[in-house]
Amino acid sequence: MEYTAQSLRLFRFYNHYRIVVGLILVGAVFFNISFIDPAQQKSALYQITTICYLSINIFTAFILLAGFHATSKHIIASIIFDIIILHILMYASTGVQTGLGNLVVISVAAGNILIRGRVGTLFAALSALTSLGIELNEVFNYDAKVDGVVRAGLLGIIYFAAAFLLQNISKRISQSEELAQVRAKNIIELEKLNHQIIQRMQTGIVVTDEYGKVRLLNQAALSLLNVDDERQLPEQLKQRLDLWRASPNIRTEPFKIPTSGTVLQANFTQLKKDTGSGILIFLEDTSKISQQAQQMKLASLGRLTAGIAHEIRNPLGAISHAAQLLAESDSLSPADSKMTDIIQRHSGRVNSIVENILQLSRRKQPEAIENDINEWLRKFIQDYILSHSPTPEITLQLGSESPIARFDPSQIEQVVTNLVDNGLRYSEKAVGKPTLTICSGINKRNDLAFIDVIDQGPGVAEEDIEHLFEPFFTTESSGTGLGLYLSRELCESNQAHLNYYPVEQDSHTERQETKSEINTDGAVTGSRFRITFAHHKRII
Repeated sequence: MEYTAQSLRLFRFYNHYRIVVGLILVGAVFFNISFIDPAQQKSALYQITTICYLSINIFTAFILLAGFHATSKHIIASIIFDIIILHILMYASTGVQTGLGNLVVISVAAGNILIRGRVGTLFAALSALTSLGIELNEVFNYDAKVDGVVRAGLLGIIYFAAAFLLQNISKRISQSEELAQVRAKNIIELEKLNHQIIQRMQTGIVVTDEYGKVRLLNQAALSLLNVDDERQLPEQLKQRLDLWRASPNIRTEPFKIPTSGTVLQANFTQLKKDTGSGILIFLEDTSKISQQAQQMKLASLGRLTAGIAHEIRNPLGAISHAAQLLAESDSLSPADSKMTDIIQRHSGRVNSIVENILQLSRRKQPEAIENDINEWLRKFIQDYILSHSPTPEITLQLGSESPIARFDPSQIEQVVTNLVDNGLRYSEKAVGKPTLTICSGINKRNDLAFIDVIDQGPGVAEEDIEHLFEPFFTTESSGTGLGLYLSRELCESNQAHLNYYPVEQDSHTERQETKSEINTDGAVTGSRFRITFAHHKRII
C-alpha cells in the first residue's frame, strides 16, 4: 500500500465529486426521479441513505478545509463507505439495472488512484461480491429475473478490470514520480554545487541584464569591486561595458578601484537564454598576474642566490671585517672614518638582500589553523612590547565581534611585525615618538575579518602607491625593498590580501565599512595597511 502527499490533494477533489453525487441523488429523491420499486416499500431507506451520504460528505469537506490531513486509513475508510452506501442505494432501488453500478466503478477507480497497491483489489472484490449478493437476494426473495445476476457478474468484471488497469497506470505514474523526484533532487544539488563553485571562485563573476543591472555577484567580485550597492556596477566597469557593447571584439583597458587601489581587467561575453539575454563579466586582479611573473623571476633569483650565497658572503664578510678593523685604527682621519661607515652600512644592506632572497626560496607551506584575531593580537602586542626597548606606544582597537580567520600564526606574525616596525619608524620621524594603532574587525560588505596597522607617518606619495609592493622598490636609502613584497606573498599564501590605504582617504568611510568601533577621525595623515582574510570556513 502506497500513500503519497499528492493523495491528499486528490482526495479533496474526490470529496467534491462525492458532494456533487450526493446533491444529485438527494435532488432525484425530492423530484421523484428514482429507481425505487414502490411495491418493495424501500423508499424510506433510499431517502435516508442519500441524505446521510450528502451530509457526511459535506462534513468531510469542512474538516478538510479546516486543515485536517487525511491519512491512508481515512481514505480507505471513505472508499469502502462509498461502496457500501452506493450498494445500499442499489439494494433500496431496483438493483444493478439502476445504473448506480457506474458510480461504484468510479469509486473503485478512485480508490486505486488514491491508494496504490493491493488494497485496490480489495475495493473491486468488495464491490463485486456486494453487487452479486444484491442480485441474488432479488432473485431468491423477490422472484427477479436471472438476467440481473449476469449483469452483476459483468459489473464485477468491470470492477476488477478498472482496478487492475489503474493499478498498472498508478504504478507507472509512481515510477515516473520517483524518477522526477530524483532528477529534481539532482538538479537542486547541481544548482547548489554550481552556486558554491561560483561563490568560491577566485575570479570575479558578475552577471547583468541587458541594461547593466546586476543579477549575480560572487564573493570574489564583491571583494574586488568593493561596492556599496550590489545592484549597480561601478562607473568604471559600466563605461567599459558600454565600450564592449559598441565594439565586442576589442579588449577593454584595465581600471582601478579607488577604494581599494586594486587594478582589474574586465572581460565580457554574451549569454543566450530562453527568457532573455544577459552579460557575463569576468574580473581578474591584474596584480596577481604581475605577482606570478615576479614570483618566477624571484624564484630564479632565489635559486641563483642560493647557489652563489657562499661565494658572495665570503668576500662580503671579509670586506665588512676589514672595514671594521680599519675603523678601529687610531690614525684614521674623519674622512676615512666616514668611508668605512659607508662600507659597513652597504655591506649589511647587501647581506640583508641575500637573506631576503634566500627566504623566498626557503618559504614553506602555511600550517593554517582557526584563530580568534582579537586574542591573537593581544598576545602579539604583549610579546612585541616586551621584546622592544624603548617601549613603543601601540594602541589596540578591537571590534565588538570576535573576528575568526584561518591562517598560519607564525607567517602572519612575520607580516604584522614587519608592518609594525615600519609604522613605528615612520611615526617616530613624523611625530617624534614610536606610536601606531592596530585595529581588528569584520567588513560589512563581505563579512571578512581584517587587521589594520595605522601609523602617523607622512604617508606614501601618490606616485609611489602603485609600486609599493613591487620587489626592490624602496624610498629608504638603507632599505632592501623586499619587506612589503614578502609580507604580501605571505598573506597570499594564507589566502589573505594585504593592501595600502592613505588614512586621510579611508578614515571617513571606515565606520560605514566595518562592524567595529574604530575611530581614526583624529588622524589626517599616515598610512593604513590592511590584511583581509578569507572566510574562516574556507579550506586553505
